[in-house]
Amino acid sequence: MTSTSTASSLHDHHSHVHATPDGIYLISPSGAVADPASLDLAKSRLGELGFKTTVDRSALEVHQRFAGTDKQRLAGIARAIKQPLPIVMATRGGYGLSRLLPLIDWQAAADSNKIFIGQSDFTVFNLALLATTGAISYAGPTAIFDFGNKKMDDLTAALFVETLSEELEILSFEAPDADPVDARGILWGGNLAMVASLLGTPWMPQIDGGILFLEDVGEHPFRIERMLTQLWHSGVLARQNAIVLGRFTDYRLAAHDNGYNLDAVVTWLRATVKVPVITGLPYGHVKIKATLPIGKKVGIATEDGMAHLVLHEHA
Repeated sequence: MTSTSTASSLHDHHSHVHATPDGIYLISPSGAVADPASLDLAKSRLGELGFKTTVDRSALEVHQRFAGTDKQRLAGIARAIKQPLPIVMATRGGYGLSRLLPLIDWQAAADSNKIFIGQSDFTVFNLALLATTGAISYAGPTAIFDFGNKKMDDLTAALFVETLSEELEILSFEAPDADPVDARGILWGGNLAMVASLLGTPWMPQIDGGILFLEDVGEHPFRIERMLTQLWHSGVLARQNAIVLGRFTDYRLAAHDNGYNLDAVVTWLRATVKVPVITGLPYGHVKIKATLPIGKKVGIATEDGMAHLVLHEHA
Protein backbone atom coordinates (compact mmCIF):
# COMPACT_ATOMS: atom_id res chain seq x y z
CA MET A 1 0.00 0.00 0.00
CA THR A 2 2.87 2.32 0.80
CA SER A 3 4.93 1.62 -2.31
CA THR A 4 4.36 3.98 -5.20
CA SER A 5 2.83 2.10 -8.07
CA THR A 6 3.27 3.00 -11.66
CA ALA A 7 0.25 2.85 -13.87
CA SER A 8 1.19 1.30 -17.14
CA SER A 9 -1.32 1.06 -19.90
CA LEU A 10 -1.47 -1.99 -22.10
CA HIS A 11 -2.75 -1.55 -25.58
CA ASP A 12 -4.14 -3.96 -28.08
CA HIS A 13 -4.31 -2.01 -31.30
CA HIS A 14 -7.13 -2.93 -33.60
CA SER A 15 -8.17 -1.49 -36.91
CA HIS A 16 -10.98 0.54 -35.39
CA VAL A 17 -10.11 3.90 -33.87
CA HIS A 18 -12.54 5.75 -31.65
CA ALA A 19 -12.60 9.52 -31.92
CA THR A 20 -12.08 11.34 -28.65
CA PRO A 21 -14.96 13.67 -27.79
CA ASP A 22 -13.40 17.07 -28.28
CA GLY A 23 -15.32 19.66 -26.26
CA ILE A 24 -15.45 20.24 -22.51
CA TYR A 25 -17.91 22.35 -20.54
CA LEU A 26 -16.51 23.30 -17.14
CA ILE A 27 -18.79 23.68 -14.11
CA SER A 28 -18.21 24.27 -10.40
CA PRO A 29 -20.85 22.18 -8.62
CA SER A 30 -19.06 22.08 -5.26
CA GLY A 31 -16.34 24.24 -3.70
CA ALA A 32 -15.40 27.74 -4.77
CA VAL A 33 -12.47 28.20 -7.15
CA ALA A 34 -9.75 29.87 -5.08
CA ASP A 35 -7.55 31.00 -7.96
CA PRO A 36 -9.18 31.85 -11.30
CA ALA A 37 -5.74 31.84 -12.96
CA SER A 38 -5.51 28.10 -12.31
CA LEU A 39 -8.71 27.61 -14.30
CA ASP A 40 -7.23 29.65 -17.17
CA LEU A 41 -4.17 27.41 -17.09
CA ALA A 42 -6.38 24.30 -17.09
CA LYS A 43 -8.24 25.66 -20.13
CA SER A 44 -5.04 26.20 -22.10
CA ARG A 45 -3.68 22.77 -21.12
CA LEU A 46 -6.91 21.10 -22.20
CA GLY A 47 -6.67 23.11 -25.41
CA GLU A 48 -3.19 21.68 -26.04
CA LEU A 49 -4.69 18.20 -25.64
CA GLY A 50 -7.19 19.04 -28.40
CA PHE A 51 -10.25 20.00 -26.35
CA LYS A 52 -12.17 23.19 -26.88
CA THR A 53 -13.47 24.40 -23.54
CA THR A 54 -16.27 26.62 -22.34
CA VAL A 55 -16.48 27.76 -18.72
CA ASP A 56 -19.97 28.02 -17.28
CA ARG A 57 -20.88 31.57 -16.42
CA SER A 58 -21.25 30.86 -12.72
CA ALA A 59 -18.14 28.66 -12.38
CA LEU A 60 -16.22 31.39 -10.54
CA GLU A 61 -19.03 32.50 -8.22
CA VAL A 62 -18.39 32.44 -4.46
CA HIS A 63 -20.94 31.99 -1.69
CA GLN A 64 -19.49 30.97 1.66
CA ARG A 65 -17.26 27.98 0.81
CA PHE A 66 -19.31 27.11 -2.25
CA ALA A 67 -19.01 28.04 -5.92
CA GLY A 68 -22.13 30.15 -5.71
CA THR A 69 -25.48 29.62 -4.01
CA ASP A 70 -27.26 26.29 -4.33
CA LYS A 71 -29.51 27.91 -6.94
CA GLN A 72 -26.53 29.17 -8.97
CA ARG A 73 -24.78 25.81 -8.89
CA LEU A 74 -27.97 24.00 -9.89
CA ALA A 75 -28.42 26.39 -12.80
CA GLY A 76 -24.85 25.63 -13.89
CA ILE A 77 -25.59 21.90 -13.93
CA ALA A 78 -28.81 22.51 -15.90
CA ARG A 79 -26.90 24.61 -18.46
CA ALA A 80 -24.24 21.89 -18.72
CA ILE A 81 -26.91 19.32 -19.55
CA LYS A 82 -28.41 21.51 -22.31
CA GLN A 83 -25.27 22.93 -23.97
CA PRO A 84 -23.73 21.18 -27.02
CA LEU A 85 -20.23 20.15 -25.83
CA PRO A 86 -20.00 16.39 -25.16
CA ILE A 87 -17.96 16.41 -21.92
CA VAL A 88 -18.96 18.08 -18.65
CA MET A 89 -16.07 18.36 -16.19
CA ALA A 90 -15.99 19.67 -12.63
CA THR A 91 -13.45 22.42 -12.05
CA ARG A 92 -12.76 21.01 -8.56
CA GLY A 93 -14.20 18.99 -5.69
CA GLY A 94 -14.67 20.22 -2.13
CA TYR A 95 -18.16 19.93 -0.73
CA GLY A 96 -21.63 20.93 -1.87
CA LEU A 97 -23.17 18.45 -4.29
CA SER A 98 -24.87 16.47 -1.52
CA ARG A 99 -27.23 19.41 -0.90
CA LEU A 100 -28.29 19.45 -4.54
CA LEU A 101 -29.05 15.78 -5.22
CA PRO A 102 -32.88 15.94 -4.89
CA LEU A 103 -33.00 19.01 -7.15
CA ILE A 104 -31.03 17.72 -10.16
CA ASP A 105 -32.94 16.39 -13.17
CA TRP A 106 -31.16 13.03 -13.39
CA GLN A 107 -33.17 11.76 -16.33
CA ALA A 108 -32.29 14.86 -18.34
CA ALA A 109 -28.63 14.33 -17.41
CA ALA A 110 -28.77 10.70 -18.61
CA ASP A 111 -30.73 11.56 -21.76
CA SER A 112 -28.17 14.22 -22.71
CA ASN A 113 -25.57 11.45 -23.30
CA LYS A 114 -22.93 13.79 -21.89
CA ILE A 115 -19.72 12.41 -20.45
CA PHE A 116 -19.80 13.70 -16.85
CA ILE A 117 -16.42 13.59 -15.13
CA GLY A 118 -14.90 14.61 -11.81
CA GLN A 119 -13.66 13.24 -8.53
CA SER A 120 -13.88 13.68 -4.77
CA ASP A 121 -17.18 15.46 -4.01
CA PHE A 122 -18.25 14.62 -7.58
CA THR A 123 -18.54 10.96 -6.46
CA VAL A 124 -22.09 11.65 -5.27
CA PHE A 125 -23.02 12.96 -8.73
CA ASN A 126 -21.57 9.83 -10.40
CA LEU A 127 -23.37 7.50 -8.00
CA ALA A 128 -26.70 9.35 -7.96
CA LEU A 129 -26.76 9.33 -11.77
CA LEU A 130 -26.09 5.58 -11.73
CA ALA A 131 -28.66 4.87 -8.99
CA THR A 132 -31.45 6.84 -10.63
CA THR A 133 -30.87 6.13 -14.34
CA GLY A 134 -28.21 3.45 -14.80
CA ALA A 135 -26.17 5.89 -16.91
CA ILE A 136 -22.38 5.63 -17.05
CA SER A 137 -20.22 8.59 -15.99
CA TYR A 138 -16.55 8.95 -15.12
CA ALA A 139 -14.38 9.26 -12.05
CA GLY A 140 -11.24 11.02 -13.14
CA PRO A 141 -9.54 14.36 -13.50
CA THR A 142 -10.94 17.70 -12.39
CA ALA A 143 -9.86 20.76 -14.32
CA ILE A 144 -7.87 22.60 -11.65
CA PHE A 145 -6.29 19.74 -9.70
CA ASP A 146 -5.11 17.84 -12.77
CA PHE A 147 -4.73 20.45 -15.52
CA GLY A 148 -4.35 23.74 -13.61
CA ASN A 149 -1.31 22.84 -11.52
CA LYS A 150 2.21 24.08 -12.19
CA LYS A 151 3.02 20.73 -13.77
CA MET A 152 0.50 18.53 -15.50
CA ASP A 153 1.03 14.77 -15.25
CA ASP A 154 1.40 13.41 -18.77
CA LEU A 155 0.22 9.91 -17.86
CA THR A 156 -2.96 11.25 -16.23
CA ALA A 157 -3.66 13.27 -19.38
CA ALA A 158 -2.96 10.27 -21.63
CA LEU A 159 -5.18 7.96 -19.58
CA PHE A 160 -7.96 10.59 -19.70
CA VAL A 161 -7.81 10.90 -23.50
CA GLU A 162 -7.39 7.18 -24.16
CA THR A 163 -10.17 6.09 -21.81
CA LEU A 164 -12.70 8.56 -23.24
CA SER A 165 -11.87 7.43 -26.79
CA GLU A 166 -12.12 3.77 -25.67
CA GLU A 167 -8.56 3.21 -26.89
CA LEU A 168 -7.41 2.06 -23.46
CA GLU A 169 -8.61 -1.50 -23.13
CA ILE A 170 -6.66 -2.67 -20.09
CA LEU A 171 -5.33 -0.58 -17.20
CA SER A 172 -2.51 -2.52 -15.53
CA PHE A 173 -0.92 -1.51 -12.24
CA GLU A 174 1.37 -2.91 -9.59
CA ALA A 175 -0.57 -4.69 -6.85
CA PRO A 176 2.09 -6.70 -5.01
CA ASP A 177 -0.11 -8.05 -2.23
CA ALA A 178 -3.39 -8.38 -4.15
CA ASP A 179 -5.72 -11.28 -3.46
CA PRO A 180 -6.17 -13.67 -6.39
CA VAL A 181 -9.19 -12.66 -8.42
CA ASP A 182 -10.60 -13.08 -11.91
CA ALA A 183 -14.01 -11.44 -11.93
CA ARG A 184 -16.37 -9.24 -13.87
CA GLY A 185 -18.91 -6.74 -12.61
CA ILE A 186 -20.16 -3.18 -12.60
CA LEU A 187 -17.36 -0.74 -11.70
CA TRP A 188 -18.51 1.79 -9.11
CA GLY A 189 -17.33 3.77 -6.08
CA GLY A 190 -15.02 6.75 -5.76
CA ASN A 191 -14.34 8.81 -2.66
CA LEU A 192 -14.96 6.64 0.41
CA ALA A 193 -16.46 9.42 2.56
CA MET A 194 -18.91 10.28 -0.20
CA VAL A 195 -19.85 6.64 -0.84
CA ALA A 196 -20.51 6.09 2.87
CA SER A 197 -22.55 9.32 3.02
CA LEU A 198 -25.03 7.90 0.49
CA LEU A 199 -25.93 4.77 2.47
CA GLY A 200 -29.64 4.64 3.18
CA THR A 201 -30.44 7.30 0.57
CA PRO A 202 -32.07 7.00 -2.87
CA TRP A 203 -28.75 8.06 -4.41
CA MET A 204 -26.87 4.90 -3.40
CA PRO A 205 -26.62 2.41 -6.27
CA GLN A 206 -27.72 -1.12 -5.39
CA ILE A 207 -24.90 -3.07 -7.01
CA ASP A 208 -24.56 -6.82 -6.59
CA GLY A 209 -21.43 -8.57 -7.86
CA GLY A 210 -19.76 -5.24 -8.52
CA ILE A 211 -16.17 -4.05 -8.51
CA LEU A 212 -16.03 -1.34 -5.87
CA PHE A 213 -13.10 1.10 -5.94
CA LEU A 214 -12.35 3.52 -3.11
CA GLU A 215 -9.95 6.36 -2.24
CA ASP A 216 -9.82 9.25 0.22
CA VAL A 217 -7.79 12.22 1.38
CA GLY A 218 -7.10 13.65 4.82
CA GLU A 219 -8.75 10.77 6.65
CA HIS A 220 -6.85 8.97 9.43
CA PRO A 221 -6.75 5.16 9.00
CA PHE A 222 -9.26 4.69 11.86
CA ARG A 223 -11.71 6.95 10.04
CA ILE A 224 -11.13 4.99 6.84
CA GLU A 225 -11.80 1.78 8.77
CA ARG A 226 -14.92 3.25 10.37
CA MET A 227 -16.36 4.10 6.95
CA LEU A 228 -15.42 0.68 5.60
CA THR A 229 -17.10 -0.83 8.68
CA GLN A 230 -20.26 1.07 7.84
CA LEU A 231 -20.21 -0.38 4.32
CA TRP A 232 -19.51 -3.82 5.80
CA HIS A 233 -22.31 -3.70 8.40
CA SER A 234 -24.79 -2.49 5.79
CA GLY A 235 -24.03 -5.52 3.60
CA VAL A 236 -22.52 -3.57 0.71
CA LEU A 237 -19.02 -5.05 0.85
CA ALA A 238 -20.11 -8.70 1.00
CA ARG A 239 -22.14 -8.25 -2.20
CA GLN A 240 -19.13 -7.20 -4.30
CA ASN A 241 -16.88 -9.40 -6.44
CA ALA A 242 -13.83 -7.29 -5.62
CA ILE A 243 -12.79 -4.26 -3.56
CA VAL A 244 -10.10 -2.16 -5.24
CA LEU A 245 -8.25 0.37 -3.12
CA GLY A 246 -6.76 3.48 -4.65
CA ARG A 247 -4.72 6.05 -2.75
CA PHE A 248 -5.44 7.19 0.79
CA THR A 249 -3.33 10.29 1.31
CA ASP A 250 -2.59 13.33 3.49
CA TYR A 251 -3.20 12.00 6.99
CA ARG A 252 -1.01 11.99 10.08
CA LEU A 253 -0.49 9.06 12.42
CA ALA A 254 -0.20 9.63 16.19
CA ALA A 255 2.11 8.00 18.75
CA HIS A 256 -0.80 6.20 20.38
CA ASP A 257 -1.69 4.51 17.07
CA ASN A 258 1.02 2.12 18.16
CA GLY A 259 1.53 0.39 14.80
CA TYR A 260 -2.07 0.81 13.67
CA ASN A 261 -1.70 2.22 10.17
CA LEU A 262 -3.24 1.91 6.73
CA ASP A 263 -1.68 -1.53 6.22
CA ALA A 264 -3.36 -2.64 9.47
CA VAL A 265 -6.71 -1.46 8.09
CA VAL A 266 -6.19 -3.42 4.86
CA THR A 267 -5.21 -6.51 6.89
CA TRP A 268 -8.39 -6.10 8.96
CA LEU A 269 -10.49 -5.63 5.81
CA ARG A 270 -9.13 -8.81 4.22
CA ALA A 271 -9.74 -10.85 7.36
CA THR A 272 -13.24 -9.48 7.90
CA VAL A 273 -14.81 -9.29 4.46
CA LYS A 274 -14.50 -12.46 2.44
CA VAL A 275 -14.11 -10.54 -0.81
CA PRO A 276 -10.85 -10.21 -2.79
CA VAL A 277 -9.04 -6.95 -1.97
CA ILE A 278 -6.71 -5.34 -4.52
CA THR A 279 -4.45 -2.42 -3.61
CA GLY A 280 -2.44 -0.05 -5.79
CA LEU A 281 -5.11 1.39 -8.10
CA PRO A 282 -3.69 4.63 -9.52
CA TYR A 283 -6.59 6.77 -8.40
CA GLY A 284 -7.20 9.30 -5.63
CA HIS A 285 -6.07 12.79 -4.66
CA VAL A 286 -2.76 12.13 -6.39
CA LYS A 287 -0.96 13.30 -9.51
CA ILE A 288 -1.20 10.05 -11.45
CA LYS A 289 -4.81 9.04 -11.81
CA ALA A 290 -6.77 6.79 -14.09
CA THR A 291 -10.09 7.77 -15.65
CA LEU A 292 -12.65 5.16 -14.61
CA PRO A 293 -16.11 4.46 -16.07
CA ILE A 294 -18.64 4.31 -13.22
CA GLY A 295 -21.54 2.02 -14.05
CA LYS A 296 -19.76 0.08 -16.79
CA LYS A 297 -19.24 -3.68 -16.70
CA VAL A 298 -15.50 -4.34 -16.43
CA GLY A 299 -13.17 -7.21 -15.62
CA ILE A 300 -10.45 -7.47 -12.99
CA ALA A 301 -7.71 -10.05 -12.69
CA THR A 302 -4.50 -10.34 -10.71
CA GLU A 303 -1.32 -12.31 -11.35
CA ASP A 304 2.36 -12.05 -10.42
CA GLY A 305 2.05 -8.84 -8.42
CA MET A 306 0.04 -7.06 -11.10
CA ALA A 307 -3.63 -6.22 -11.42
CA HIS A 308 -5.37 -5.78 -14.76
CA LEU A 309 -8.58 -3.78 -15.01
CA VAL A 310 -10.28 -4.59 -18.31
CA LEU A 311 -12.13 -1.42 -19.27
CA HIS A 312 -13.11 -2.28 -22.79
CA GLU A 313 -13.69 -5.80 -24.00
CA HIS A 314 -13.98 -6.90 -27.59
CA ALA A 315 -16.69 -9.32 -28.49
